[in-house]
Amino acid sequence: MALTGFKRLGIAFAALILALVGLFAAVPLMISPDTVREAVKGEVRALTGLDPLLRGDAHVSLFPQGVISFADVRLTDGPNADAALTAEQLIARLRVLPLLIGRVEIADVTLVAPVIRIDIFADGRSNWSPLIGKLAEGAAPPRTAAVSEIRIERGTLIFSDKARGNSETLTDVDVSLAWPAISKSFGATGRVTWRAEPLDVSLTIGDFAAALSGARSGVKTRIAGKPLKLAFDGAFSTQPSPKIEGTLAADAPSLRQVAIWSGQKPPPGGGFGRFSLKAQASILGGTVAFTAVNVELDGNSAEGVLTLNTDNRQILQGTLAADKLDLTPYLSTVKVLAGNQREWDAGPIDVSSLGGLDVDIRLSAAKVLLSSATLGRTAIAANLRGGHLMVTVGESQGFGGTIKGSLALATTRTGADVKAQMHFTGVDLESCLTELIGLRRLAGTGDITLALAGSGGSVLAITRTLNGTATLSGHKGALIGLNVEQLLRRLERRPLSGGGNFRSGQTPYEQIGLQLKVAEGTISVEHVKIDGSAVKLALAGTASIPMRELDLTGTAALINAAGISAFELPFVVQGSWNDPLLLPDPQSLIRRSGAAAPLLNRSGGDAIRSAIERITGNAPATPQPVTTPAPVAQ
Repeated sequence: MALTGFKRLGIAFAALILALVGLFAAVPLMISPDTVREAVKGEVRALTGLDPLLRGDAHVSLFPQGVISFADVRLTDGPNADAALTAEQLIARLRVLPLLIGRVEIADVTLVAPVIRIDIFADGRSNWSPLIGKLAEGAAPPRTAAVSEIRIERGTLIFSDKARGNSETLTDVDVSLAWPAISKSFGATGRVTWRAEPLDVSLTIGDFAAALSGARSGVKTRIAGKPLKLAFDGAFSTQPSPKIEGTLAADAPSLRQVAIWSGQKPPPGGGFGRFSLKAQASILGGTVAFTAVNVELDGNSAEGVLTLNTDNRQILQGTLAADKLDLTPYLSTVKVLAGNQREWDAGPIDVSSLGGLDVDIRLSAAKVLLSSATLGRTAIAANLRGGHLMVTVGESQGFGGTIKGSLALATTRTGADVKAQMHFTGVDLESCLTELIGLRRLAGTGDITLALAGSGGSVLAITRTLNGTATLSGHKGALIGLNVEQLLRRLERRPLSGGGNFRSGQTPYEQIGLQLKVAEGTISVEHVKIDGSAVKLALAGTASIPMRELDLTGTAALINAAGISAFELPFVVQGSWNDPLLLPDPQSLIRRSGAAAPLLNRSGGDAIRSAIERITGNAPATPQPVTTPAPVAQ
């Protein structure tokens, strides 16, 4: 009995299957292909609000699955309008059950190799505004279309801002749009290629109907690729004006490469590597405001607020604070001195990238690291506008004192214009001058004032055009690499004993004062006075900044216990900044010597030459006899 029951059930099931197959097989007989074609065109028109123009062949298959495909498809907003969408092929899969009762409904649509244009006009409308209006109408029953999914294969998206003249193109678009008959949510996932970089993208709109009507709706988006990862979770609305707000997170292995990839000019110099940003973002019109910002760049971390305005010219403004700021990566490619550290760098200066994004940033840090120096609490403001960079140092604790002033850099046809107005108060002179100009010859504590300006295509070229003034005052220090007291005491005892090595040790001083004037790269020493407990020095002359050479004359004096000059000696200082040569005046030494009278009264030059050689330790060049050439035979 049980076996008989199973047989009857199997026969009934088989009969049901045969009936369904027969029913599906009969569908083509009940619905004509032309009816399906026109119904699908009507569904597409209802779905998009645009008129479908089917210029190619159409193929209809109703069994075993309802599918209709159109070749060479165009969607337009009128017979004379540019096509908003063109596709090699449109494939529509039909719902089965409605077909059984003679009704055509699209389950999903696939666009093969479409080119989709999105044009934004000056009034905020787009060429897809009819679609938005149609979808908004269909958000409330009765629904105008029942498509649940739209797939794009090998597509191209062209975004064009007619007001600003900007255009961007996405290629290799493979995206699936989850379109469940205009239900509560909308989603899109897939992959696109922008500027030769593939990106995985996803978008979710929480309340699609509210979004279509301009009301507030939740939105989530993710973009992930090799250059950049970005995530946004928030809400948006379009009424009364477009507004987006929420949490933004972004990170990239190289911010410099992101700038290049996005078509921006990369920042000058080095650095701008690994980057991350977390903030609360608010987008209103062309302004993006970031609050509760936590930004990391090249290992530096800062917090504050930022604003990006894109209405006319892009400008980034903000205030950031950091515990530690390492500027070494950005200074690593800035070369002031050549590799031998004895000449100015002659390599070209490229500041062309200063003409991109405008910047107005105020930055404070508890500690600032330079390539070879460390500054304490520092507050600076950087303003970049139209290729002109101005960095203002409100106050910085550095080199044992404080630093204030400004640095300006502007692009020119031949390179750059540079202006510096700096005030160093109570600084360590040795470390400060070493960092500024590579001069390691002066120790002590003092003040420095610089007001210089120059232009050129390299550091060397700028030094040739420098103009301005410089002053220095210091106390309780020393001239390094020169022991003037030792030299004077030896020459006081034995004026003609020269020759010893006095270019070592140091010369202590109590006070030092310098007043310099710079004209076309040449320093004129207007006043130099060095007072020590044992030695006093006075200098005058010139120095070449481009050649880094000195040509000075001066007087050195030994001071006795009563503060009176006991021995004076004129001298000259010549040679490079790093290794100057000090030469005492020979005639002064000869006069002080017991052999001075016979030596100066002798007419022979050999005795004078011998005395100079003994004083300086250097033999002057021997004059060569002049010979008259023999007459040439005719």
